[in-house]
Amino acid sequence: MPISLTSLSIVDSPVTREEGRKILERDDYVCRYCGLDGRASFENALVMRVDFVVPRARKGKKDPSNLVACCTPCNTIKGTRVYASFDEAKAFVLGQREQLRKSWESKIARPLAKAAKA
Repeated sequence: MPISLTSLSIVDSPVTREEGRKILERDDYVCRYCGLDGRASFENALVMRVDFVVPRARKGKKDPSNLVACCTPCNTIKGTRVYASFDEAKAFVLGQREQLRKSWESKIARPLAKAAKA
């Protein structure tokens, strides 16, 4: 078992390919946070992962009830935070995604507005 460098405690190892495949199949290859369909395209399939709802860094167990299908962006946004429930985690991730989208759109719109004035 690997050791967590932050707490110097033993943590469960990441899921094996077989365990991950079972979780992805259980969740039908759909991100449980944003709903991205991993089967819709090859690019979507490449970003699908298995997420620990309670992170391993916070002593989350490698138990199917603690594992969900997740896309890489949602997994990155969620990070190692711990939430009272999955629904709270989902609300946080979706809120952060929306903020990131608005920020991105405002940065993209500025160069287009400058080009239109010229």
